[in-house]
Amino acid sequence: MRKLISYLFISIDGVVEAPNAFLREDLYQDLAPFDETIAEQDAVLLGRKTYEEWSAFWPGSEIEPFATFINNTPKYVVSKSLATLDWPHSHLLGGDISDEIAALKRKPGKAIGVHGSISLVQSLLTAGLIDELKVIVCPAIAGKGCRLFSREGDPIQLDLKSALTTPGGLQFLALRPRA
Repeated sequence: MRKLISYLFISIDGVVEAPNAFLREDLYQDLAPFDETIAEQDAVLLGRKTYEEWSAFWPGSEIEPFATFINNTPKYVVSKSLATLDWPHSHLLGGDISDEIAALKRKPGKAIGVHGSISLVQSLLTAGLIDELKVIVCPAIAGKGCRLFSREGDPIQLDLKSALTTPGGLQFLALRPRA
């Protein structure tokens, strides 16, 4: 069965919104391990807001290798308000999200990545639908922006699967929610 894996850049103070505002340009050279992230997935799950932002940006982007990946990979968009999707390889998920994700996970293939889509990731975490949370911790204090872990409810316990620190100070953490 395929896994649902969330991928997010996060500042030390927990901000995941607009990582371009806190990820220094000199750290882009440390993102080589991100290539492995692309290689381990063959489908992407996006929320409506991320889909709308990314479908306007990535088709004309030359930021590689992510531009080629995201433009050519099947994208599943969770939305109750969108009726059509114009970005090639995009599919609308408008039904029960738990059922839709279960069906996607049963299909053959690699991991399904959840990129950006902060509120979607928060709800998937709360519902116990995320199999793995991969975060790239940036050595920065963003100060403002949406935080991944600002939520109500019971604690979510995580186990550290792997950790890698780059020379510039990025930390690649792979965490698994406990059942």
